[in-house]
Amino acid sequence: MSVTRTIGQELQTSMPQGVAMTEKFAAARAAPLAWTLYTDRQRWGFLAILFLVSTSNYFDRNVISVLLEPIKHEFKVSDTMLGLLGGFCFAIFYAGFGIPVARWADRGNRRTIITLALTVWSVMTVLCGLARTFGQLAFARVGVGAGESGAIPPAQSLIADYFPPERRASAIAIFTAAAMAGYLLGFGLGGYVAATYGWRTAFLLAGAPGLALAVLTYCKLAEPRLLRGFPREGSSVESVRQALARLKAKRGFLYALAGCILYFFIAYGALIFIPSFLIRVLHVPLAKVSVAYGSVGAVASVIGTLGGGWLADRLGRRDVRWLAWLPAAACVLTAPVYVAAFSANSFIAFLALAFVAGLLLVGGLPPVFAAIHAICGSARRSMAIAIVLFSATLFGGGFGPLATGAISDSLTASYGPQGLRYSLMLMMSLLVMTGGFFYLFGREMPTDLED
Repeated sequence: MSVTRTIGQELQTSMPQGVAMTEKFAAARAAPLAWTLYTDRQRWGFLAILFLVSTSNYFDRNVISVLLEPIKHEFKVSDTMLGLLGGFCFAIFYAGFGIPVARWADRGNRRTIITLALTVWSVMTVLCGLARTFGQLAFARVGVGAGESGAIPPAQSLIADYFPPERRASAIAIFTAAAMAGYLLGFGLGGYVAATYGWRTAFLLAGAPGLALAVLTYCKLAEPRLLRGFPREGSSVESVRQALARLKAKRGFLYALAGCILYFFIAYGALIFIPSFLIRVLHVPLAKVSVAYGSVGAVASVIGTLGGGWLADRLGRRDVRWLAWLPAAACVLTAPVYVAAFSANSFIAFLALAFVAGLLLVGGLPPVFAAIHAICGSARRSMAIAIVLFSATLFGGGFGPLATGAISDSLTASYGPQGLRYSLMLMMSLLVMTGGFFYLFGREMPTDLED
């Protein structure tokens, strides 16, 4: 609570004794003291709910990866069409709705936004399981993307209100780890259910619990603005144009944006084909892929996420640039490990190498978000995160699977099933360029820092 006391002391000492009580109240409301409204028990309870919401988000998003091969066989579609389904159909509306939702989240009731978003993507995931044609499946997938655009930025904004600054990084790291929980459910549980009961049942299992979670979210999640007031038109809240102009003027933010786009080009793009690679090239059964690879990937992701956040906090105290340089090093080191993994002809060898590569790759993500928060300024944090996530999802998650699938189709004509192996190996070279952008981001951070 040292930060809280310091702010309170500043409010008391910096004002003349004769200042009006209304001015003191206005100043107090303007200060970032929302976290003083809650006890530790309440904070962690709210974080647990947001963790479950994010887990549902990534479960519904990732489950399609392990279902691509059954979908391909049923609808007789190419890898390019699978890339379109797994990436662009989701990403185009995820990105399109992102900025308006972020603007709403900066000024409105974030609890309501998250509840509505959760309801939409859960319903649309259920509809994926009810689809009878590839077109219906693609349409439902578009709806999943539109709904999920309302999850992460409002949730991160709420976490920043629930926790004081000195504890915020740890809270965000835990929240980020929910992506790995969803990943495990998508690959592990989703793959098992698909292998046992069919891919449609896997979609139904992923979507239905979200409807019950939406009720819990609305009833139990707190919105500090209900107590502290909402920004009004004409207040000090920046317009979209002003926020974009301020962010565009920061070279570090532009480097971070470019790096994140390439990062998600791989993480949300090329890597969606790993289950297909294991089934098609290494001839591993679907059930074994879902359990073994899903478990290895999830463990690596949890360790990497929490470890990366912890290491970045320690290095960042010495030099803030390490918040960006650590992800840069992680990306450069990941590239050759993944190339070696895709060169392997043994499932065990692949799992070992994929564990190391996954640990390195995901370990760089929390520091990137921490670095962006450090430079973007408190007045535009939701907008900055939204721009990064939705640009990365549109260009990275949207075109990444499409490009990987198209290259695979082209190489398969000459090399047969090995074409997918070579496509994935080629895509990994982009991680070196990603590391370069994050290195440049770190060099600009001292200039761009803003509270």
